[in-house]
Amino acid sequence: MLFSTNQSLRKVRGQGMTEYIIIVALIAIAAIGVYSAFGNVVKGQTGAMAAELGGKDGSSAANLAKTQAEGAGSRGSSKHTLENFQDSAAKGR
Repeated sequence: MLFSTNQSLRKVRGQGMTEYIIIVALIAIAAIGVYSAFGNVVKGQTGAMAAELGGKDGSSAANLAKTQAEGAGSRGSSKHTLENFQDSAAKGR
């Protein structure tokens, strides 16, 4: 009886760990998608903050981030398939 209880607890722990790993993997995949769409925006905003903290004008980096953000919206709504893969890859989308 005691052996059966310990074995059952291990199975429950293993199942919980497996579910946790699946959730973490899904979050990682979603994060990769978001970063690929908004990566340049994040870089531009970080550059603007670094310039301002360094006592310089960060408006050019902020404007770059704004431009990239506007472009990310249009790139996100365009359809990407295997038919136009070469075009998308060449443009870095």
